Amino acid sequence: MTQGKRAAATKQGTKDKQDAKPAGKLAAEQPKGKRQEKERLERERLAKLAERELALRAEGFQAIAGLDEAGRGPLAGPVVAAAVILEPGSFFPGLNDSKQVSLANRLRLEQEIKAKAVAWAIGEASPEEIDKHNILGATKLAMIRAVAALPISPDYLLLDALRLALDLPQEAVIKGDAKIACISAASILAKTHRDRLMEEWDRQYPVYGFCQNKGYPTEAHRKTVIEKGFCPIHRQSFLSFFRKAKEEVQMEFFDL
Repeated sequence: MTQGKRAAATKQGTKDKQDAKPAGKLAAEQPKGKRQEKERLERERLAKLAERELALRAEGFQAIAGLDEAGRGPLAGPVVAAAVILEPGSFFPGLNDSKQVSLANRLRLEQEIKAKAVAWAIGEASPEEIDKHNILGATKLAMIRAVAALPISPDYLLLDALRLALDLPQEAVIKGDAKIACISAASILAKTHRDRLMEEWDRQYPVYGFCQNKGYPTEAHRKTVIEKGFCPIHRQSFLSFFRKAKEEVQMEFFDL
């Protein structure tokens, strides 16, 4: 190769490197760009969650409490409600209906909400109260207790599809736990609190698997109740399948 050709090749090689550099830089920047876009979308989602609370504050309400429950469907354990009053402008990445949030993020959000909220409180209704009042009545009872336990009196309530017998302005929002920030926050606190209670009960009644099923009617849980019977934290009004199974066994016995 002549020197002129070598020089041309060297220049071309230098040009190729220069051309390749922006592509490599772009490839390196793409993940950052995607992260920024993800963060932007998350901020927009959270801003939308805060819209109703902002509108109520513009009307003069200041202590707006969101309420939600956990544990309406299980065979065992209490129904738990949480009430949360958030600071205006609160930002909790990942905040959503607790059923849409992973365990790790629920636990993270629980700590952030408790640390940054203006006020929060928990209310419970026992299995006996569920049997006495039915699950809807017991859920409302737990929510009323959560409101009463708040260290600050709320001036407006936002609830997930329920209304309470309280002399307070209130609003029932269908699927509110996925639409309004303070209800989402209450959903997180109610869920994490109840899960922890069921893990404690699991140590006392390990045969039912409460640590895994949290009292919900999984096939394994139902089978254990049929085979072993129920325990003191089971809801009697939720055990029709158990009584039916026992009746079928008795009928088989008489048919022999």
